Amino acid sequence: MSGDLRVVVEADGGSRGNPGPAGYGAVVMTTDGEVLLERYAALGTTTNNVAEYSGLIAGLRAAAELNATRVDVRMDSKLVIEQMSGRWQIKNPGLRPLAAEAAGLVAKFQTVTFDWIPRERNTAADALANRAMDEAAGKFKGDRVEAETPKPRSWAPPSLENATRLILVRHGATAMTAQGRYSGRGDVPLTDEGEAQAMAAAGRVAGLSRDVGAVLTSPLGRCVRTAELIAAEVGGVPVTVMDDLIECDFGLWEAKTFAEVQEGWPREMSAWLESTSVAPPKGESFQTVGKRVRGAMAKILQAYPGQVVVVVSHVSPIKLILRDALAAGDAFLHRLFLDAAGVSTMDIWPDGNVAVRSVNETAHLR
Repeated sequence: MSGDLRVVVEADGGSRGNPGPAGYGAVVMTTDGEVLLERYAALGTTTNNVAEYSGLIAGLRAAAELNATRVDVRMDSKLVIEQMSGRWQIKNPGLRPLAAEAAGLVAKFQTVTFDWIPRERNTAADALANRAMDEAAGKFKGDRVEAETPKPRSWAPPSLENATRLILVRHGATAMTAQGRYSGRGDVPLTDEGEAQAMAAAGRVAGLSRDVGAVLTSPLGRCVRTAELIAAEVGGVPVTVMDDLIECDFGLWEAKTFAEVQEGWPREMSAWLESTSVAPPKGESFQTVGKRVRGAMAKILQAYPGQVVVVVSHVSPIKLILRDALAAGDAFLHRLFLDAAGVSTMDIWPDGNVAVRSVNETAHLR
């Protein structure tokens, strides 16, 4: 198909458990209602919102396959429609990459409109999403679906009991910390002071919760050691390394002080402070760090729903997590100070709502 083609995309997604077994469906039609393409697939275990965004992305991709120029998107997900229309902020870090992917597809068309429709008018996409979940569960037989009736969605506030609590801990001090030097991928150990700080942080974490489901850490030794001390204090929870929690790569600035960098790379430093897309020479930009940290967050929320999870990391990843949670701008990254062994706490619900409880607690260090 070619020329000025206008199509309607109806998309939906669902999760039986939220998070739970999930799937999406999308239908591309002419404006007269003739079905041109259908897409559906199972997603494994994830949330309703992730499934709904996945349905949108599949529908936009299908419209692009048809060389459509104008697209009218219709969904019964108020959240997706409002976020894609720019009227609602995307507070859930796990949804931002999906929204960005959808926005990239939108840019390929001349026009795209987003309209909310009641669920009873989105039955075709809903049926495909349920078919995907049924097939994944082995319940789909030919043209007959042998599945339980999905539970109706609700806009009621989520139960507090369903939240995943993240306790974010910066590692204890190293020699680099004391000297105010950029410490990225260099694997420097904790100092004696750092060990004491990590033990104090372990006590604070235990005070927040004795029912810790996981202790996750950057692969660098200063974090691993901090995580080990915390895990021992909360009952011997195994320590799991997540590579994406590693610190920013500061490249040629590694082990340099701010003053040394300002003197040696004044233009590069100025550009770096002005934009998260700029990386230190031979290093990594905050945008890149943010992308992998958001990926880590999505994995954590999928693997430990409703549990208490301790995340031991570095200044940059923790700042980026808090920036996204607070829906703050990039200036936040240069205005927030995080002490060695400081503790921050936040709750994330299955629907993407976030509550930041504390930032950079340090009373345990005094």
